[in-house]
Amino acid sequence: MDARIQIVAIVATTALLFGVLELVRQRKLLERYALVWIVAAVVLLGLALWRDALAQLADLLGIAYAPNALFFAAFGAILLLLLHFSIAVSRLQDQTKLLAQRHGLLEQRVQTMEGAQAESDGDQSPELAAASQQ
Repeated sequence: MDARIQIVAIVATTALLFGVLELVRQRKLLERYALVWIVAAVVLLGLALWRDALAQLADLLGIAYAPNALFFAAFGAILLLLLHFSIAVSRLQDQTKLLAQRHGLLEQRVQTMEGAQAESDGDQSPELAAASQQ
């Protein structure tokens, strides 16, 4: 790998790592999601620092052309990210459904209580209703 490419890769992955940490600090990214990005940035930084890592990974996996090992690793990482986010979206969908059901029940209770209050106000004599409003 050319030294310039290696320096660019190191700078880019370091920027990614610090960018993720800054998003966590600003509370724009939750820690549980940041962990996935931090691990990805550290792996990329390791590959950028250690020149022969990709060739050794390719040999370990039996891949003839070393850059294809990077595509294989990226594909696996993307699949894991998709699975992680699918689980998160499913959980959020269930929570939203439960929240909407609870909101509907509370709305029904408020309407029932308002109706009972209106009936009890209607049963009072005009003098008592006027006195209770003051």
